[in-house]
Amino acid sequence: MTNYPTLPDFKTLSDKITLYTQLKHEYGARGIDNILRKLDRALKSAQHDLQRLPADRELAAKEPSGLKEISALRPKGPRLISSPTAREYAPRLEGALLARMAGCTLGAPVEMWDIKGMKELATANGDAFPPVNYWSRLPFPYHTRYGVSKCEEYTRSGMKNVPVDDDIVYTLLGLLIVEKYGPGFSTGDVGKAWLKYLPTACTAEDIALKNLKASVPATRAAEKENPYCEWIGADIRADPWGYMAPGWPERAAEMAWRDAYLSHRRNGIYGEMYFAAVIAAAFVVDDPVEALKIGLSEIPRDCSLAKAVRWALKVAPKIRNYKQARAMVDKHFPGMSTVHTINNTCLTIWGVTIGGTDVTKVIGETVAMGYDNDCTAATAGSIVGAVVGRKGVPKQWHCPFNNIVNSYFYSNPKFRIDDLVRRFTKQAMRIVKKA
Repeated sequence: MTNYPTLPDFKTLSDKITLYTQLKHEYGARGIDNILRKLDRALKSAQHDLQRLPADRELAAKEPSGLKEISALRPKGPRLISSPTAREYAPRLEGALLARMAGCTLGAPVEMWDIKGMKELATANGDAFPPVNYWSRLPFPYHTRYGVSKCEEYTRSGMKNVPVDDDIVYTLLGLLIVEKYGPGFSTGDVGKAWLKYLPTACTAEDIALKNLKASVPATRAAEKENPYCEWIGADIRADPWGYMAPGWPERAAEMAWRDAYLSHRRNGIYGEMYFAAVIAAAFVVDDPVEALKIGLSEIPRDCSLAKAVRWALKVAPKIRNYKQARAMVDKHFPGMSTVHTINNTCLTIWGVTIGGTDVTKVIGETVAMGYDNDCTAATAGSIVGAVVGRKGVPKQWHCPFNNIVNSYFYSNPKFRIDDLVRRFTKQAMRIVKKA
């Protein structure tokens, strides 16, 4: 990856400006407001100039955001592999759901923690690291996430069901969208569902939701004041499309595009399309690494994400554990946001290649890598879970769920896992009949 420009230390400078503003006010100095207005104008002008800078045309041609243009740039691929029966599909779906929820729940309370902090928590608890079970204790046990689940509910002793997280909420929302609008739903339909169900969102999703509320059309909601359009937010929404198009990576990626287009562009879109295709393939192959390779056939061959995926798969045999994975990403993508699609995709891939079909090793190693580790572990869990099925997910990861999933939707706050399996199966069989 090309190194990012070296930025001035804006945070330190901003802190000093704040401190000197306070100090000079205390000293009775005059003219403070004029200086601050001048600074505000200069910063807004710089932002405006950055937003107006034209993108490199050659690179833009390799990284379109339209589905037709994306499809034209894909490499050869299977498109449709095979269509499983409901009997073949349901156990694999349950495995994907349970392993996704397990990876997310393990990573959620330590999301974005550095490795040192996680190891110190494990040592203080007497827990293994990388984790082989949920954390036995967490700091701030009564802190509530998303206004629903206390941190203690993410621990072994405190867990009563699947605690809330956005990575799980978007999986549920994908199902609700297809149930309401059918598999031919539009980006506009996705926007309607967001307005109906989502009280809150983060980064690119937050921007898109605010734009929708301001009556910006769904097809343009990703384009207004959105510097997050290549971050991981669309990536984490990939799973339901893979679940509902088992064995049909092309259809999974196409549904993922319609969802991703609401909030993302270019590599942000490709992240969702890639993992939707991977998960779709995982339902009909026996090797999760094969699924990772198949996913490449549904995104532009020369886009930045595709190059990163090919690199990650090439070096994967050298990546034996979470330490090596994290060090490799830090070295290869210096300056990239820790919640970007591309670097987190590489960590997800290595979580799968390190653990293979061992669900515990896959999600434990992935969480231990850090970065956006509830997202990466959830996606890695989906992939391996779809390969090994329910029987391949160790009981310590799903018994505490007690068949209940929490959400932060305006309505439908709780879901039953067995009912989700039934409902996803109904939609998936409906879709594969058209294959």
